[in-house]
Amino acid sequence: MTELIDHRLRRSWTPEAGDAAHLPAKALRWLVQRIGPLASAAPFAPDSALSVPEPVLGEQPKRDLEELVGAEHVLVTPGERLARASGLSYLDLVRRRGFGDFPVPDAVVLPENPDEVQSVLEICARHDVGVVPFGGGTSVVGGVTALRGDKSAVIALDLTRLDGLVSVDPVSRIAVLQAGVTGPEADRLLAAHGFTLGHVPQSYERATIGGYAATRSAGQASSGYGRFEDMVSGVRLATPRGEWKLGVAPASAAGPDLRHLAIGSEGALGVITEVALRVRPVPEVRRYEGYVLDGWEDGTAAVRELAQRHVLADVTRLSDVDESEVSLALNDSWKTKALRRYLKARGIHAPCLLIVGWEGASKREVARRRQETTRVLEPFGAVRIGAMLGESWRRGRFSGPRQRDALLDNGVCVETLETAAYWAELSDLRDAVRAALTATLGRAIIMCHVSHAYETGASLYFTVLTARDEADPIGQWQRAKAAASEAITGIGTISHHHAVGVDHARYLASEIGEIGVEVLRAAKKAVDPAGILNPGKLL
Repeated sequence: MTELIDHRLRRSWTPEAGDAAHLPAKALRWLVQRIGPLASAAPFAPDSALSVPEPVLGEQPKRDLEELVGAEHVLVTPGERLARASGLSYLDLVRRRGFGDFPVPDAVVLPENPDEVQSVLEICARHDVGVVPFGGGTSVVGGVTALRGDKSAVIALDLTRLDGLVSVDPVSRIAVLQAGVTGPEADRLLAAHGFTLGHVPQSYERATIGGYAATRSAGQASSGYGRFEDMVSGVRLATPRGEWKLGVAPASAAGPDLRHLAIGSEGALGVITEVALRVRPVPEVRRYEGYVLDGWEDGTAAVRELAQRHVLADVTRLSDVDESEVSLALNDSWKTKALRRYLKARGIHAPCLLIVGWEGASKREVARRRQETTRVLEPFGAVRIGAMLGESWRRGRFSGPRQRDALLDNGVCVETLETAAYWAELSDLRDAVRAALTATLGRAIIMCHVSHAYETGASLYFTVLTARDEADPIGQWQRAKAAASEAITGIGTISHHHAVGVDHARYLASEIGEIGVEVLRAAKKAVDPAGILNPGKLL
């Protein structure tokens, strides 16, 4: 098992056989034209080339942990520790290519069940050892970085072995899953009972149920199925003070809903061990289509109308002109050339691609919902491209991390960031972030799309491509991300679905106020008086 985990963490994703991304020469030439000469190649560095400090976990806590979970489940070799040392942000991955050091846990502990997780926390609290919960390791904001704070040592608490379906209530449509279950495995387990979560973020192949809950995840079909917090009916956590269970009914007025204090707490208020979730029947029919609208303003106006008329497709994703251009440029086949000519003939001068997808129990249901959506799009001059574009997006929706690996290998700085705002401020927010990134990075491709839409506003997801700074690749992105975060502050949220982690912690007070920060600190003190849980994150 350890060998498998180590292998899958050597790159940002583990492709299926023959599915590794590569950049055609044509794509590289196009990139050079847009962002200038690329930096030198930067392949993933072998473990032996990275600096891994000796573990400092004391003999007594190590012995106590081994007695609890078994010596074979307390891992201390450099490779095992490196595999759980960080997430999948650009900074994480460029460091794994030998640019700069990063903290490494002193040990990896793999408990088997919620009771063992609880006991691990009690041991670590007794010995003043920090605990970083680790699921799929997909955080892009430093959420699983092995910071120790003021603790004597820090462990990565790997939840891989908590991988079971605890129960299914088909009458209430509630399933209880353990925290270490991955997205695909959750759907496999639930499908045996005729259900699905419908939660499909880009991290789906590796992210876990506990990670979804800890970060307030949003899947690509959230317009139809809801964000992850909308699915949670109950949660079980281990804390240094004891076990904490929340959620006894579908709705309650028994004070503030503390489930939403646990959801999004990023391991700082407890380790999520089980989650009770609303599930839905596996859809019989799926239909995905592509449309093109003329320009960002018409595109966002159309999506806003869909949201406010409550006829959004389950998946509704609008790319701006730059992102649409990249999609077309890197697929420059005869079909793409013909599409360009066709769009021009239809009066589309600034193409913005719109992907819409519906899922339902019958062809009739999907057809009805599709008609409601397309009826709203028609007055905006949306040009239907058809199912081929929609299905192409659906088949390739998990390819982004693999493509990022290929870009990193070839000397490109490639990273994403996201935010959300009310409709009235959405375009101002996009312009502000783009301006901040351009001013900091210079020659760069800055793409943006609406990934999730609501009645009152929408999220914006940015992807940045620029040549990696040979002299200071870490500082290059840190400066750019800081500029973008400053631009976001006061207009939108610092994070729509990537969470706070380390990267966004300094901006949290601007969003929730100093009183809000004090409330969180008080909650942390109540459940974690010694401060061992995920040091340096959230707060």
